[in-house]
Amino acid sequence: MNKTDRMLAIVIELQRKGMLRAEDLAARFETSIRTIYRDMQALSEAGVPVAGEPGAGYSLMEGYFLPPVSFTAEEAVSLLIGADFVELRLDAEYGAKARNSQEKIEAILPENVREETARVRSVIRLLNERAARTRGQEKETFEQLRRAILQKRRIHFRYSKNMPESDGNRHSERTVDPYGLVLAQGAWVLIAFCGLRRDIRHFRLSRMNELVVLEESFEFLPGFHLQDHKSVDDRNVIVRMLVDSAVADRIQEADNFYMESFEPGEEGWLATFRVRRIEELLQWTLGWGAAVRVLEPESLRERMCEEIEKMLEHY
Repeated sequence: MNKTDRMLAIVIELQRKGMLRAEDLAARFETSIRTIYRDMQALSEAGVPVAGEPGAGYSLMEGYFLPPVSFTAEEAVSLLIGADFVELRLDAEYGAKARNSQEKIEAILPENVREETARVRSVIRLLNERAARTRGQEKETFEQLRRAILQKRRIHFRYSKNMPESDGNRHSERTVDPYGLVLAQGAWVLIAFCGLRRDIRHFRLSRMNELVVLEESFEFLPGFHLQDHKSVDDRNVIVRMLVDSAVADRIQEADNFYMESFEPGEEGWLATFRVRRIEELLQWTLGWGAAVRVLEPESLRERMCEEIEKMLEHY
């Protein structure tokens, strides 16, 4: 980054974050503190109202705003595709805001950059075919949750788990404190404190029904920060399978969430998975037929035999 670009970036950083130390700016732009001192002097001489407070850092004088900046074609494409993603995956209100943002960005682009941006965007397309079947319901749920989180309002809903409990029941009713929304493995997930389990739990939006935002308010657990939150990984069951080389490429493309490794061997490819319960892989494994053979654990091999025998009874 040359000096001019760095000085502009420094002003943008100060405008975004309020006050920063020279050490912070030096680390951010991978340069020396002495260079930052010189940049600040140059900015002041250029008329940028930079204020320095000993022991605290640098800031811009209140009321100063950077004039509109120009975008390269690549930067504009990044912003416009980001807006496409927001319109595709978030609720209607944010979808409308995303379209408005696109129009404003396109309006300020120089003609040559706008033409290049249009050319690049013409070869990039975001697809959401899987979500299209439940798009309306999931987007409505997203909007309700977003508002409830911002207003700190408790919610109640009916939830359908992927795997049944020990009693065979997959459905339950939950009252939770919604903390945040996370896009994971292509699906939106609610992070919330569950009143039933008395702990933080994850709920896929696609499995939530009959959502009601309650009048009750809540407070976040002390010290909770969504950006720092990591779910407890309790997948302790190791499963190994031998995969026929003829379908190895298709197995890789399937990108199973539970797969830990996929390595070539003398008799085929060795696939290793980590799950909570063997049932999480049962139907997936059956779907590959004779092309996939379970090596371990023995409990999954036995369940496979049971399912195959049940299938034979129908033919």
